[in-house]
Amino acid sequence: MTGYVTGQLVSGVGLAALAALAWAWGRARGPAAIPWRLILIGLAAQIVLAALMLHLPPLRAALGAVGHAVDALARATTEGTALVFGYLGGGPLPFAETAPGASFILAFRALPLILVVGALSALLYHLGILPLAVRGMAALLSRGLGLGGAAGFATAANVFVGMVEAPLLVRPYLASLPRADLFVVMVAGLATISGNTLAVYALFLRDVLPDAAGQLLAASLVSAPAAVLVARLMLPPDPGQAAVEEQAPPKLYVGAMEAIVRGTADGLAIMLGVIAALIVFIALVALANMALLPLAGVTLQQLAAWAMWPIAVLMGIATPDVAEASRLLGLKVVINEFVAYLDFGTSGAAMSERSRIILAWALCGFANPGSMGIIVGGMSTLVPERRGEIAALGPAALVGGMLACCMTGAAVGILLPG
Repeated sequence: MTGYVTGQLVSGVGLAALAALAWAWGRARGPAAIPWRLILIGLAAQIVLAALMLHLPPLRAALGAVGHAVDALARATTEGTALVFGYLGGGPLPFAETAPGASFILAFRALPLILVVGALSALLYHLGILPLAVRGMAALLSRGLGLGGAAGFATAANVFVGMVEAPLLVRPYLASLPRADLFVVMVAGLATISGNTLAVYALFLRDVLPDAAGQLLAASLVSAPAAVLVARLMLPPDPGQAAVEEQAPPKLYVGAMEAIVRGTADGLAIMLGVIAALIVFIALVALANMALLPLAGVTLQQLAAWAMWPIAVLMGIATPDVAEASRLLGLKVVINEFVAYLDFGTSGAAMSERSRIILAWALCGFANPGSMGIIVGGMSTLVPERRGEIAALGPAALVGGMLACCMTGAAVGILLPG
């Protein structure tokens, strides 16, 4: 019982400390400027939403169903990849595998799932199912945190679609969106993950995390109010700012077949982008380490791990697991969450279940340098007249996204036994 209370207390203190760090980063200064109501509602929203996801039987069952759905999608995708790529894509091996797992080639076995999920997401959007879910989430954000209109719709959409696709849904309103609301959309994009990548990450974690797909979906949902809170603390809205209203989601496809075809094409662009980003960023980090290691005796990953050590402690990670957790958090900061989850899938087995869940939730977001470049470039294309403003907000949005993800980890830590 003492361990349970201690673990909860550490995570609770960490959640408050991370909110304080977000406020300290922003423009607000002095006790009178602290938005206590926003902070209390924002923190309560994260804890309540996480509690519902973890402990309400119908929602818990729904999250389990998400995991089964991802497994079914993975099996169905293997049917296609085995036909196209043969044994590289999961077909029968024409030789004996001498090293367990050596036949698993990431680009041919895991990443094609992005194509299938992309096609299904587009179809669900065309059928009106995805917009309905987004509107429900947007209504919760509006009532709880006062984020309405186009910003609320785009923030909610980030839970289900990508960080560039979500702003695309409110493209006509981006030009007139207040600076603070624009920042909320950017932070939300970096604090959540899309359905495409969620399915892939769930495959990586299925051996170390129960109901991996459902857990990641729950983390992404909780990160939405966390992102709004962090963004508002870092960049408060101007007094009297009115929300830009978003009336209805735009019609993107003529028919179901066009939705599937275009969704597949969008998925292909994402898959190729992931492959390219992995190659380039891992190569750049390797080059930086080649220069840094002889001079300082450390790597970028080690520096990032040291910086993330106190964050791992604040989230409530168990003491024996802090070193490994901070290493994986550092991997996310230096490279991306894809590499961190891939590594977590093998190294996480040695950690306690509490630490695994907290870390999985904290890693669940696109907050990394490469994604910052993607969201800045993508939104600048959508609204070129605000390119300079978007670029200037990019680094702060990256910090905000990382803080929101860590707050999500701390929020679930409050609900887990120590």
